[in-house]
Amino acid sequence: MSGAMQDWDLVVTHLIDHAAREHGQREIVTRWADGSETRTGWADIRQDAKKMAQALGALGITKGDRVATLAMNHAHHLVCWYGATGAGAILHTINPRLFEDQLEYIANHAEDRVLLYDAAFRPLVDKMKSRWTTIEHYICLDDGEFRQWIDHQNGDVAWVPVGERDPCMLCYTSGTTGNPKGVLYEHRSTVIHALVALQPAIFDADPQSVMLPVVPMFHAASWGLPWGGAATGIKFVFSAVNDPAVLCDLMRRERVTHSAGVPTVWQAMFHHMDATGDTLPDLRQAIIGGSAAPRFMIERLMRMGVNVAHAWGMTETSPIGTTGAKTYDWDDLTFEQQVDVKQMQGRAPFGVELRTVDLTDMQTVLPRDGVSSGALQVRGPWVIRRYFKAEEDAVNADGWFDTGDVGILHPDGTLQLTDRTKDVIKSGGEWISSVELENAAMGHPAVAEAAALGMPHPRWDERPVLFVVRKQGAQVEAAAIAEFLADKVAKWWLPDAIEFVEDIPHTATGKISKKDLRARFSDYRLSA
Repeated sequence: MSGAMQDWDLVVTHLIDHAAREHGQREIVTRWADGSETRTGWADIRQDAKKMAQALGALGITKGDRVATLAMNHAHHLVCWYGATGAGAILHTINPRLFEDQLEYIANHAEDRVLLYDAAFRPLVDKMKSRWTTIEHYICLDDGEFRQWIDHQNGDVAWVPVGERDPCMLCYTSGTTGNPKGVLYEHRSTVIHALVALQPAIFDADPQSVMLPVVPMFHAASWGLPWGGAATGIKFVFSAVNDPAVLCDLMRRERVTHSAGVPTVWQAMFHHMDATGDTLPDLRQAIIGGSAAPRFMIERLMRMGVNVAHAWGMTETSPIGTTGAKTYDWDDLTFEQQVDVKQMQGRAPFGVELRTVDLTDMQTVLPRDGVSSGALQVRGPWVIRRYFKAEEDAVNADGWFDTGDVGILHPDGTLQLTDRTKDVIKSGGEWISSVELENAAMGHPAVAEAAALGMPHPRWDERPVLFVVRKQGAQVEAAAIAEFLADKVAKWWLPDAIEFVEDIPHTATGKISKKDLRARFSDYRLSA
């Protein structure tokens, strides 16, 4: 017996069609790199995307070709998301923060045919042109060229027909080991992810929402926000620069209710607010992801009346894996207990399954007891099965993808991340979480940044050493930080040494690079 419902493929062009039809006048605001501002709406975004799809066709771009962007957050970049996919092509968002060898590799590996870029990246583009062997067309997004290019078309064209299992978007990992790997999203997986992301337990978005996404549109599918935003018709406020003064000004003037960014973004915002007295009176939802947020950050936002959605995910999960929603007994918890809940990475929405396995054999499934720590694995309809152009699947026979994270699952399903499998410190046969140690240290008022490494020890195999960057003008010494940590972590977790450094290396995506930090201190030795 066949079902009796209509065939309606889950393709991303349905998202922009809906936004234009039902929320066509809802504003899309852009603050450009030169300081100018423009206002458009969802109906205009769709019309421009139609023109772009038509223009791509005129260039000979056909179904499955890769169209790349090298751009910040703005309305023209949003047009590219729907224009490229509407042409049947695969949108490839390139991270301009990657190293030149990585930029060369991913564009050639993707076999990009068109690159649309911001004028700010023109020196980089000019430098890389001779190394990008497949790109045939270069179009600047914000100097008038893009506008002129698409305005040669009338937009009177149908979207190129695609199936929901066809690919629509390509994002590469940051490549902390080896070359970056491509994650190829499908139309179906992307639409399902977008719909789930709108739930109150995740982004809590509706047509009244005003979203300023600080997470860049070139990284991890911008957490799916350009897709989900169209589905619910939210107002976007984009900024092509991430200066905290600019962001605060936009948030106040546009009455931003929602924002999303990594912890370093919020930290910069706090510094600016402390220095100027700026406030964010309308902000009610802050999504924090990319790396674990320190407790002080979550606590401060909550005291501002902001709901914190502490999220975990990765490029391979589209990227939503979990978010820290309010629990059923939220109103019965004390403030400190509520912060405890929000500090963890939260629960999986429908569509994501999680489990942890023993770190030794990577097979034995661990109980959800709130104690057992193991390697985190995930599966679901928007989780990777195979990397782009890879010959073998990235999952095991049962479909589980190993995330590289270490975590604890509580009886209610709440995920508590404790480390990366390659960064966890094993001391005397026991595991120490470098992430928890770092976050505890970050709570000290004189600490700007901290990173913990497991260093070789003649008796305990490894012991933690904490590397600390002082805040500008701070005079704190190691003994004061050790005393501060004494009641915040287990006694045997306390670092054997605290070393002050001028800076801590970061990856191209802004995360602490433990690999580079280890290389810097490869000769470091602890005594018994």
